[in-house]
Amino acid sequence: MTLSNRIIMAPLTRLRSIEPGDIPGPLAAQYYAQRASAGFIIAEATQISAQAKGYAGAPGLHTDEQQAAWKNVTAAVHAQGGKIGVQLWHTGLVSHQSLQPEGLAPISASAVDIEAVRTSLKDAQGQVYRVDTTATRAASLAEIEQVIADFAAATKRAQAAGFDFVEIHAAHGYLLHQFLLSSINHRDDQYGGSFENRSRLIMDVVDACIAAWDSEHVGIRISPLGKFNGMPSDLGEAESLQLIEQLHQKGVLYLHISEPDYAGEASLSDELRQQIRQRFTGCLIGAGLYTPEKAQRLIDANLIDAAAFGRAFIANPDYPERIAQQSDLNPYRAETVYGGDAKGYTDYPFLSTHIESM
Repeated sequence: MTLSNRIIMAPLTRLRSIEPGDIPGPLAAQYYAQRASAGFIIAEATQISAQAKGYAGAPGLHTDEQQAAWKNVTAAVHAQGGKIGVQLWHTGLVSHQSLQPEGLAPISASAVDIEAVRTSLKDAQGQVYRVDTTATRAASLAEIEQVIADFAAATKRAQAAGFDFVEIHAAHGYLLHQFLLSSINHRDDQYGGSFENRSRLIMDVVDACIAAWDSEHVGIRISPLGKFNGMPSDLGEAESLQLIEQLHQKGVLYLHISEPDYAGEASLSDELRQQIRQRFTGCLIGAGLYTPEKAQRLIDANLIDAAAFGRAFIANPDYPERIAQQSDLNPYRAETVYGGDAKGYTDYPFLSTHIESM
C-alpha cells in the first residue's frame, strides 16, 4: 500500500456493537470514515468466533450479518479516500463464562485463574462495568486447530468485507500471547515447553491467515516486553527477538509493536530498537506513549516506519491535520470511551469541514 502519511490509527476497543449478534453498530461507519485521513486505520479488535469473545459489546467477524455490517464500514472509509484493516483476536482467558457459548469456561494454554485479570460486561441498561474473569480451562488440540481455522475464516471474511488487510492480535495477554508465556502455558505437548513450541500457535495462525489471503495482506501486533491485562510477563529480550525473527521469515505485511511504556514500564532503548530492526527489515510500526516528536525522531533514525496513535484519534478525528498545523487537540473524555452512543464516539469536533453523516 502507498499511504498518505505515516500516522496510523491504532485498534481501539469501543464496545458499541449490537448484542446479541456482535454486529458493528450504525454509527461505526461514520466513526471510522471521520478518521480516514490516517495513513491507514486498524479497526478495533474483532472476535474470530463466538468462543473468542471476551468483552460485552465487542464486534465479531464470523457471521454473514457481521460481515455485511463491516462492508458498510469499509465502503464509508474508502469513499473518503482512506484505507482500513481489521484486528482479529481470540481473548482466551480474558473473558467471562457468561459470554461463552453454552456457558463453558474460557480456553487458554492451560487451566489457570489469575486474580488480577478483568474484563467488561454490560448491565440491563447497556452500561459497561468491570468484573474479574472466570477460571479458564486448557484448550484441547482439537480446539487449538479450530482457533487456527477460525483465524483463517475471519481473514477470508475480512477480504470479502472490503478490508485492505488484517492484523493478527498476538499482544496484550490475549490467547496467542498467553501461549507464549511460560507462566501461563504449562502444556507438555507440541504447543508447550520450549520457546519453539510456545510460539507455535502464533506461527500456525500466521501461516493460516497468509494461506487464506496472502502475506501482503497480513500484519501482526505483538507486545513482547512488559505486563498487560494484569498478567505476568516472563518473555525476555532474547525470546522477544527470536519471535520477531520468526515473524520476519513469514514475510508479513508489517510488524506492529505495542511498547511497554503504554503499560507504565520503561520505554524501549534505541539499542533494542536497532536489534529489532536488524531482525525485521520489513515495515515496523511503533505504538505506546508516542508523540509526533518521538515518532519523527524514530522514523528519521530508521528505527520505525510509522507510528500508531490511539487516544489522540479517539478525540481528534482529523489528527493528521492537527499534527501538520501544530494545532491544539480536543480533550480526551475517558468516561465515554466504552459503550454508549454518539457521545464521545462521533461528536468530537474537527478543525474544518465535518463529515455529518454517511
